[in-house]
Amino acid sequence: MYSTAQKRIADLLEVGQNKDTASQLVDGLLIVFISLNVVAVVLESVDFLRQTYYEPLLWFEYLSVGVFTIEYVLRVWSIPRSREEKFRNPVTGRLRYMVTFMALVDLIAILPFFLGYFLSVDLRFLRAVRVIRILKISRYSSTLSMILNVFKEESHAFVAAFFLLFVLLILTSSGIYLIEGKIQPEAFGSIPAAMWWAMATLTTVGYGDVTPITPLGKLFGGCITIIGIGTVALPAGILASGFSEQLRRNRAAFTEEVSEALEDGVVSADEQIQLETMRETLGLSSEEADLILRNRVRHQQELLETVEEDFVACPHCHQPVLIPGISPSASPGSSYSDQAPQ
Repeated sequence: MYSTAQKRIADLLEVGQNKDTASQLVDGLLIVFISLNVVAVVLESVDFLRQTYYEPLLWFEYLSVGVFTIEYVLRVWSIPRSREEKFRNPVTGRLRYMVTFMALVDLIAILPFFLGYFLSVDLRFLRAVRVIRILKISRYSSTLSMILNVFKEESHAFVAAFFLLFVLLILTSSGIYLIEGKIQPEAFGSIPAAMWWAMATLTTVGYGDVTPITPLGKLFGGCITIIGIGTVALPAGILASGFSEQLRRNRAAFTEEVSEALEDGVVSADEQIQLETMRETLGLSSEEADLILRNRVRHQQELLETVEEDFVACPHCHQPVLIPGISPSASPGSSYSDQAPQ
């Protein structure tokens, strides 16, 4: 009974699978609740609205913390019965889950409320931190999940790109300090002070509040701007490349699943549900999934036509017989040759 309850809670809290109506209903309610929380936090930052609707906003915060706390506790309690093998151990599995990104987001979503009772913290800070609750929606968005996976998989490349940007920041700040430090001591009087201009120039933002005035300083600034265009574009290129690779993997995974479903030549109702669930999880559009399915069906038909061309039926036993001098060009031919009379 205990194990069954854990399994059901885990199914309800995970993204709806296999057309589980109850699970999809829970997903929808949580998405709406998270969205309302974000709207409430934004409106509460306006003094007039906070003072006018203080009581309703306060009670809604109590309700939100209660719901999110129950959700977090139930997720930790039921995680050993989830689909993830790495969380199956009742002790280490729960600890491993509690340090995952989404579990930390769930914890941070409720932590500010309880910290307000034990620590002397600026209430404006606590209200602002509650906006992190919007990250909870990433659990139900395949696109956001895909982007997070890209950041995770390309973390080493991002670290290298930002390290390069940091090195350029130091060199740029030092260079402009040597060139303009004595002429504009209020802006470039030290390397840390020059970092503001260096960051604005490297990122090609160029606020214009601090600018070089000497010819050498302007030349140096122009060169740094050109270098900054390529440097800042590097992380964007990494993200775009990683996103494209993730999409390719998702398409390949879905294509493989379609191929397995077509092994018997027919896609059953259960297989259709499984394919639709996988499509939603991988973030593929219905048109793209239909195109993959049609291509695999066409490919299978071509294989069958090739097999039929390579074999003829025996006039006596009506079993397929391999035509002499022709070898089967598709894997299904091997099964026919195995059945052919010797």
